[in-house]
Amino acid sequence: MTHIIAEPCVGTKDTACVDVCPVDCIYDNADWEALFIHPDECIDCGLCVDACPVQAIYPLEELPEKWHDWIAKNFAAFGLESP
Repeated sequence: MTHIIAEPCVGTKDTACVDVCPVDCIYDNADWEALFIHPDECIDCGLCVDACPVQAIYPLEELPEKWHDWIAKNFAAFGLESP
């Protein structure tokens, strides 16, 4: 599975998660409101979760209901359909 970056990242875009990612699957784009994790590249290690200062990163299956729309946003950022 993958990890999802949710709403708390908006306005922050702190790159601490990028620094700890062993496969460089967390991306930033000037047009995006938040950072996003490429779902096909994520190895589900979870290092980004602890590194995030705003608690915006969750394993897909543990994402709080209130942020489920962020699943589609993460996948769409890479031109992919959400599961």
